[in-house]
Amino acid sequence: MKKLLFVAIVTLLSGINLSQAQYNIENLKLTYGEEITDEKGTIVKIIGESNDKIYALGLKGKGYFLKIFTSKEMKLVSNKPIELPEVKDKEIEFEEIFMLNGKVFIIGSVYQSKEKIFKLVGVEFSEDGKLSKNMIPLFEAEVEKKSRRGDFYFKTSADETKLLAMHASLFGKEDAMKYDLKLFDSSLTTLFSNTEKVSFDDNKKDFEFTISDFDVNYRDDAFLVINESYRDSKKKEQVEKFQVFAFKKANGYKKEIIDINFKGKEIINCSMMSTNNDKVQLVGFYSSVRENGKANRELKGIFNATIDINSNINDNLKFNEFDYATKVKLLGERKAKKGKDVKPYYKIHTIIEKNDGGLIILSEERFIYVGQTQGIGPFGLTPITYYTNEIIVTCLKPDGSLEWSNVVAKDQNATATVASLGMFGAGGNGGFNVAIGVSFQLGVMGKGPEYLSAIPIYADGQLNIIFNDNKKNKGITDMDEIKTLGNYNNAVPTLFQFDNQGKITRKDPEEVIKNELVIRPGVYYRKSNKEFIIYASRKSQDKLGRMTL
Repeated sequence: MKKLLFVAIVTLLSGINLSQAQYNIENLKLTYGEEITDEKGTIVKIIGESNDKIYALGLKGKGYFLKIFTSKEMKLVSNKPIELPEVKDKEIEFEEIFMLNGKVFIIGSVYQSKEKIFKLVGVEFSEDGKLSKNMIPLFEAEVEKKSRRGDFYFKTSADETKLLAMHASLFGKEDAMKYDLKLFDSSLTTLFSNTEKVSFDDNKKDFEFTISDFDVNYRDDAFLVINESYRDSKKKEQVEKFQVFAFKKANGYKKEIIDINFKGKEIINCSMMSTNNDKVQLVGFYSSVRENGKANRELKGIFNATIDINSNINDNLKFNEFDYATKVKLLGERKAKKGKDVKPYYKIHTIIEKNDGGLIILSEERFIYVGQTQGIGPFGLTPITYYTNEIIVTCLKPDGSLEWSNVVAKDQNATATVASLGMFGAGGNGGFNVAIGVSFQLGVMGKGPEYLSAIPIYADGQLNIIFNDNKKNKGITDMDEIKTLGNYNNAVPTLFQFDNQGKITRKDPEEVIKNELVIRPGVYYRKSNKEFIIYASRKSQDKLGRMTL
């Protein structure tokens, strides 16, 4: 079950009764559609909108459903079970669902033990909810064995006409990781394919190889960022190989390597964003390195590297340490005065390109706790608690240097119970890791995690961040005073607005409304910076909504 690019969605900031169909909150307008009465599946993803229809993915038990709504009334008109065909008498496992150029494709996988091949296929769903009989082969990845069959990762282009996909798996006997990268058009025809195998050298201390992120731009160029690091014990220094692999359509998708050179620091994580002005932006966290070459691993600050894809030149590289005021909010005054660094629990949530060419980076504290399994083998159930806490907001100038930073104070968690086997994808081990995206598995959506996190809305030069909160936190922006959002069914909305200097203005509803619908923040579709399709519920009551700014 796969990675959804993980973000939240706007919620209500008004005391108006929710039985009404429309709300005007300052410059936010929200309209709900008809109540969804069909019980076959909770909506876990809004796939997209095309030809006056909204497509969504439903999940009930282990079964997935394609739900189709009218665009105007947001009324459910079709609810078809997704029943994938078999390959050589083996059931295809549902992986993901995408809309490409108005067409809906189901993506599924199957492992063939005899050949040691992990296959990925695509099947189109028609507008009336019928599954095509034409199964499109996407990957036939050779793997070492079933337990190391690896995982598939996906990202669509900004215009939703291309699908970039990758498979990565570990070859333990060879001390190597193999990854296959492919770009598909809107008919799932392969535009390019590249395969690499990275070997591990036992003589290298603290060796790590991370596939950090990938992206596709408006020119159908694909990019992959990797970070390889180890400690040279003889030279007593940390060695970092930080590279972007570019596969450009104009160059026949020939692999081009772009090096980003620095010393005395270690990259902790990295996210990528390609822009329409022929730039690739890399942002993430870094740590300091001791005199003996060992990395401290705690977060010293945030970096930005910009690449001009026409020249393949990294024309800026800035390392911005956390300022004292930010560290006080994250660590407390006592630790900040002692110069302590920040714990490495923060993941890049969103990268926003500002109107002036600079960036706004949202980094959320996010981790999970896996509880004790009850039961045996495939019948066992395991509770998993997801934590999505404070967000560091970092605003960078066009040259990558720090303009301002601040912290969104929140404390959220939700627990989902899942089958013990197959809880997580095999993202990496043995010094190799794949760290693409910030998301939850589809299989846990609808069980609580979809209420967590926040959505940034950047429009007309202003940043807004909206999330569900505990009603007792009204008016509070101090991390030390924030109370945990425990029962998300009783969550209330809050809005944090940022001015040009990063100052926060918090806005809360005037009063808490009994039985108010609660937005499911992880389930949304962004049509533009000012328009979203959302999903809200309250116990058995569910509705799609449309929010405009």
